[in-house]
Amino acid sequence: MGITKNHFRGFTLIEILITIVILAILAGLTIVALNPGQNIDDANDVRRKADVNTILSSISQYAVDNSGSFPSDITSTDQAISNAAADICGDIVPAYMAAVPADPTTGSYTDCTTYSTGYTVSSSGSRVTVTATLADGSTYSQSR
Repeated sequence: MGITKNHFRGFTLIEILITIVILAILAGLTIVALNPGQNIDDANDVRRKADVNTILSSISQYAVDNSGSFPSDITSTDQAISNAAADICGDIVPAYMAAVPADPTTGSYTDCTTYSTGYTVSSSGSRVTVTATLADGSTYSQSR
């Protein structure tokens, strides 16, 4: 009777690493899929920051074209950008932007007679500041 050898083949290091990588990718996708609310809040915050910069750029362009003067409704007091407070729409639309951007959750814009952006504006000397409230309640401000 001959001696037989048992040929036991284990997993190679490459096979184990590939399995771990696949599991990590699946776990990552699951975590992202389980928290869409945070993703929506993050996307809205990115839009708010872009809107602040767009409004600020439009006001700055207006000031350049008007010898450094800001729209007359921008004061040193922080005011909402709306038809009822800091009504800057007529000054910057359509010359500097097509429409005034509005906060994705609290703002609204129909035209320059009916709008409330959800953002605020104020000036201090030769600087203007536009502010948005982010999803976590903190504020994002930019000045020029």
